[in-house]
Amino acid sequence: EVQLQASGGGSVQSGGSLRLSCAASGFAFGDYAIGWFRQAPGKEREGVSCISNRGDNTFHEPEVRHRFTISRDNAKNMVYLQMNSLKPEDTAVYSCAVGRPPFGRWRDATVWPYWGQGTLVTVSS
Repeated sequence: EVQLQASGGGSVQSGGSLRLSCAASGFAFGDYAIGWFRQAPGKEREGVSCISNRGDNTFHEPEVRHRFTISRDNAKNMVYLQMNSLKPEDTAVYSCAVGRPPFGRWRDATVWPYWGQGTLVTVSS
């Protein structure tokens, strides 16, 4: 059974940092890409970052490109999202997903078959 568990959310002030973790099990972790998505209240889910199966390619939504870093440890079946310079508009529930998204479509939530429960990030001004 594929399982993903996001953790590390919390409340921070604007300009602060958080590191989210995604623990995975139940599949060949090193064979799949991992994506981070977020959903703010009243808004659609959006892709934030994605990392290839070996970690040699990373992708970020333009708004977070210079603030967030995605990484993975295939030996530990873990993916991390380091979020710096957080802004109130980063407030959302963050979730991780596993799959093999077609090239250029990682931000499309429908191409990710497995999802974990999210973790809430709240950034206050």
